[in-house]
Amino acid sequence: MSEMRTQRESRTGKSHLAMTRMATALAGVLAGSLLAAPARAEPTVEVLHYWTSGGESKAAGALRQDFEASGGKWIDAPVAGGGGDAASTVLRSRVLAGDPPNAVQLKGPNIKDWAAQGKLATLDEVAKAENWDAILPPQIRDVVTDKGHYYAVPVNIHRVNWLWVNPQAMKKAGVEIPKTWDEFNAAAEKLKAAGIVPLAHGGQPWQEGALFEDVVLGLGGADFYRKALVELDQTALTSDTMVKVFDQMRKLRGFVDDGFPGREWNIAAGMLMNGQAAMQIMGDWEKGELTAAGKLPGKDFVCAHVPGKSGYIVNSDSFVMFKSDDADRAAGQKLLAKLILGKKFQETFNVLKGSIPARQDMARDSFDECAVKSMDDLKGAIADNSAVPSMAHEMAVPGAVRGAFLDVVTSHFNSGMSSKDAVQRLAEAVDLAK
Repeated sequence: MSEMRTQRESRTGKSHLAMTRMATALAGVLAGSLLAAPARAEPTVEVLHYWTSGGESKAAGALRQDFEASGGKWIDAPVAGGGGDAASTVLRSRVLAGDPPNAVQLKGPNIKDWAAQGKLATLDEVAKAENWDAILPPQIRDVVTDKGHYYAVPVNIHRVNWLWVNPQAMKKAGVEIPKTWDEFNAAAEKLKAAGIVPLAHGGQPWQEGALFEDVVLGLGGADFYRKALVELDQTALTSDTMVKVFDQMRKLRGFVDDGFPGREWNIAAGMLMNGQAAMQIMGDWEKGELTAAGKLPGKDFVCAHVPGKSGYIVNSDSFVMFKSDDADRAAGQKLLAKLILGKKFQETFNVLKGSIPARQDMARDSFDECAVKSMDDLKGAIADNSAVPSMAHEMAVPGAVRGAFLDVVTSHFNSGMSSKDAVQRLAEAVDLAK
């Protein structure tokens, strides 16, 4: 019996030893396979943008939250400066240094310029999967594509030619919202007499450029605007209508306060909010700033068409993706592009930003009266061909030409230059910059 027990124990020991060896070998195989398997990509984006004011920051935060909730890693790279000029300078220096951010707020002809240099990743795969061809209006689709490829994803549509009004300040001076430039000038004189700044304004080239293009559209109409600010027609640039535009710009200079030089647009918006100023001419990102401060449309402020002829000056924020060999960054770019044109983000972002969605199949329930008016006006402007791209906001012309416009416009606004001299200088500067 003792011998039999010894034999059984010997067999059991050998069996246990064999099983141990098998388990060890299997663990080794599993460990090896795990080590050999590629790590799961963590979608990552470094986002260069210039959404730094109160309303803009909230909107940018919504995009970041969406991205991070979807498993992405967001590296924020904000550059202050509402017109985007400072961000463009940072971008160029980063690209020259061989270290471009992989997601960049960019728009207009700049998109095609960077695409032509071979710096941008295409977004065709995401565009096809998400059916961008069907949901984007032609005017926006043309901006974000080049030679049949998508190189940018549009975030929104901004209207530039808005007049923002403080109704209490207007009531105090006994004036109505102006529909023509003559009415605007008359109302402004009464506001000055009542001790109210007629026009809240920040003295920066892009802000004066935006004022200028609003006056061009209001006095000349959409066809003249396209001739002068898009086609750069010399006859239009030197016309009597353009002289009248600079005449009106001179009058506007008399309706701003002495503290305007260098002022940021959102500081000027604060003047409108507190009743120090009665009106401000600014794109609909103004509404995002006003609502972020708790102001209500129709009560604390009113949105109206800039005086003069009808039309819709289009500005649109977009993101381009600079090429990256990093798998995490490439995955982050695709995820970000998908989220930006998703219905959830298009609603959340544009309610906060003050703009309207880039995609055209959105419900209107969450949008206020100013946004709904913007949607209706854009639809009408597309139908009657009065939708035009913004020169001041880099939608219409190359950067050098835009710079020529801004240089002359701001020089005229801040000096005693005559309108006729300004027209002549503008035509010469634009011709040289082409």
